[in-house]
Amino acid sequence: MKEASPAPPLRLTGLDPIVSDRTVVLVLGSFPGGRSLAERQYYAHPQNHFWKILQAIWPDHPLPAGADSYPARRAWLLERGLGLWDVYAACEREGSLDSAIRNGEANDIAGLALPRLAAIAHNGGESFKHARHTQGLGVPVYRLPSSSAANASWTFERKHDAWRDVFLKHGLL
Repeated sequence: MKEASPAPPLRLTGLDPIVSDRTVVLVLGSFPGGRSLAERQYYAHPQNHFWKILQAIWPDHPLPAGADSYPARRAWLLERGLGLWDVYAACEREGSLDSAIRNGEANDIAGLALPRLAAIAHNGGESFKHARHTQGLGVPVYRLPSSSAANASWTFERKHDAWRDVFLKHGLL
């Protein structure tokens, strides 16, 4: 009897960008994790430090909380001059780790119309692998420490300080 071949990995599609004509710094992740894809929300896993880092940077502007707070969080990001997207539009991946990403299809970052864009900040190493493309946009490009809890080599305080420095350089604080 012939053994069945394994099913090919599922092709996953990412999330739409969160940007506006007020976006000054575009933060680029790699690709949403499983929970973020399921909830259709960036950084939905409570262990990810993304939202915690931003709240610590802007302590006088509380992040909206609660089950239905995502639209308000999107607005909160835009009010701070931030944009958010990923380098991959789609990929094959089992689990949520960047190291499992296969056959990634890049987003058209250059196609975004962002008249005030002053910098691009890559959230972690996998995203930063695409810096050669984003550097062509004519703005400074930074590698931020990953906000993932899996990035245990950086303390929360070190992550916070690195992210804050980039936002400070571009007038967001």
